[in-house]
Amino acid sequence: MPGTAEELTMGWLLDAHVHVLGADILWREIIGNGIGLASAVLGMNRRTAAWPVGMAANVLLFTVFLGGVFATPQDTDLYGQAGRQVLFFAVSAYGWWRWHANRAAGSGAPAVEPRWATGRERLTLLAATAAGVAVAWWALTLLGSFGPLADAWIFVGSMLATYGMARGYVEFWLVWVAVDVVGVPLLLRAGYYPSALLYVVYGAFCVVGFRAWLQLRRAPQPATDPQLEAIG
Repeated sequence: MPGTAEELTMGWLLDAHVHVLGADILWREIIGNGIGLASAVLGMNRRTAAWPVGMAANVLLFTVFLGGVFATPQDTDLYGQAGRQVLFFAVSAYGWWRWHANRAAGSGAPAVEPRWATGRERLTLLAATAAGVAVAWWALTLLGSFGPLADAWIFVGSMLATYGMARGYVEFWLVWVAVDVVGVPLLLRAGYYPSALLYVVYGAFCVVGFRAWLQLRRAPQPATDPQLEAIG
């Protein structure tokens, strides 16, 4: 007996794929990564919409990286990749709130002003990264994740980069490049070809984004409004 329209739509969304170079590629992976790239472009331009768009990509990609759980053509589970989509969603909610609040307080000013992290902030983030990678490596090894050490760095590095974007740190672009350098070979070995290709695109895009934010950081700042200065 055929299912309801909702069940048929959900079945199509889970199973739809294309056959490319001898491999079955999920449309969810292609669409999710495309939405993710759109979010990155919006982020480079400091658009608050970057966050909700990215959250939509997180939902799709979460199901992609649990291929064994969802019984899809790619049956390799990357628990770190899947788990980071959950944390992406949470950190993106924080970024969305922060950029929206900044924009509201700035009376039409950009949602964030790029800046370098302070020495203290960098030390704190480095310590958190080292601890995070160690814990994630241990947990992902127990779970049987594919390439646990690389997956652990991608997991933690992605959180660090997303948090840095929310705070407006110029360095967050460089962290993304480091994530991409590790992510491309891992995803190729696991058979997630669209994601691997997008990581290459992301890497090049992050270099462009870094240069764009660096130029914004070096640009002369507008003079302070005397009335606002008096209020402050």
